[in-house]
Amino acid sequence: MELSLPHPAIKAFMCGSFSGTCSTLLFQPLDLIKTRLQTLQSSVQPGVGRVGMVTVVLSVVKTERLLGLWKGMSPSFARTIPGVGIYFSTYYSLKQHFFQDRSPRAVEAMLLGGGARSVAGVFMLPVTVIKTRFECGRYNYGSVTGALRSVCQTEGPAALYSGLMATLLRDVPFSAIYVMFYSQTKALLSEEMSRSASAPLANFSCGVLAGILASLITQPADVVKTNVQVKLRLSTSEAVRHIYMEQGLRGFFRGAVPRALRRTMMAAMAWTVYEQMMAHVGLKS
Repeated sequence: MELSLPHPAIKAFMCGSFSGTCSTLLFQPLDLIKTRLQTLQSSVQPGVGRVGMVTVVLSVVKTERLLGLWKGMSPSFARTIPGVGIYFSTYYSLKQHFFQDRSPRAVEAMLLGGGARSVAGVFMLPVTVIKTRFECGRYNYGSVTGALRSVCQTEGPAALYSGLMATLLRDVPFSAIYVMFYSQTKALLSEEMSRSASAPLANFSCGVLAGILASLITQPADVVKTNVQVKLRLSTSEAVRHIYMEQGLRGFFRGAVPRALRRTMMAAMAWTVYEQMMAHVGLKS
């Protein structure tokens, strides 16, 4: 009896999940640092200078040891492995359905990236909430399942979708802008470069450029999202007002450097690994 091969969308899911796993394992410390910076209350200690990345790193290592920089790995994996898989399989399915015979234009690439991120973002938001709480250091959850149960019992299931609007306002534009810049810069590469052994490095460089631009544009929404998910019963509009009153406009860019580094490197690596794996299984990404 002949075995049927997995559906192409399933192959895309598996390639995406693997690429997300690799990038998460490498860059989790940057996500933790970003979350800590965004949830620091500068008003608690008046007169204390601006807290930066180095201060946060030293504090985490001192109190939680070196492995403390990888705190929140279990919810990160619980979100990334299926989340990135859903993103890439949705992206692949949409692209094959609408643009099977040609490459998408700039606006079309934005719609593809934004649509795929919307599906993955809504589906994985409960785990994202738990991941953010693990990283901020204010909650002592023992496991992802225990955290989910605790939130449902103490705050209600709706709490697992706190920050939905801020998350979509951050992730959908990021993915849309990223895919647009990434696809357009890749299109500028020569045919010879695209087929050479240095193609992965060229693709990675395109991803880095696209990631920096997308990260900076969506940074304020990320700060708002983090505050909504960490602080109980805080709406998106209240979080915006709270951040502005306490820290001014600069507060909306707190944690921008570690986030830009992480999102840029993660996205560039994820797309590079994904495209190489898709080529390996005989599919056009």
